[in-house]
Amino acid sequence: MAETSTIARETVIAARPADIAPYLADFHRWVEWSPWEGQDPALQRTYSGTPGAVGSSYAWKGNRKAGAGTMELTRTTPTEVDVDLQFTAPFRSTSLAAFRLHEVDGGTRVVWSMTTPQNLMSRVMGVFISMDKLLGGDFDKGLAKLKAAVEH
Repeated sequence: MAETSTIARETVIAARPADIAPYLADFHRWVEWSPWEGQDPALQRTYSGTPGAVGSSYAWKGNRKAGAGTMELTRTTPTEVDVDLQFTAPFRSTSLAAFRLHEVDGGTRVVWSMTTPQNLMSRVMGVFISMDKLLGGDFDKGLAKLKAAVEH
């Protein structure tokens, strides 16, 4: 069995990478497009660091549906954004979220992927639940919302 699992989705947005990257690198802007936004109206958010700069972070704590965790921006270039993602509830896990922006005719192809190390618990869960099926729809929803926000 693989040591990591990766899910990925993509879309084309009618904009330049430089117009899209700020939506990804600045965690304050995630409320505009995140597919998980609105799962808990009382969600507690904490931001630290310079928005859009490596080392900036976002922590959240919410109901069972929203869970809790932190994200830290670890890389940002005009065409690449990497985020370390640490879930603390409803279960502990670590993932790397990566966004790649590729110029294409008509705009930018945005690829959103998440790579998660496979531990014993995730391997057991993987027998019963496909992470791609579990999160793929959320990624599609998030990319559609990102496209709408950028192209407004």
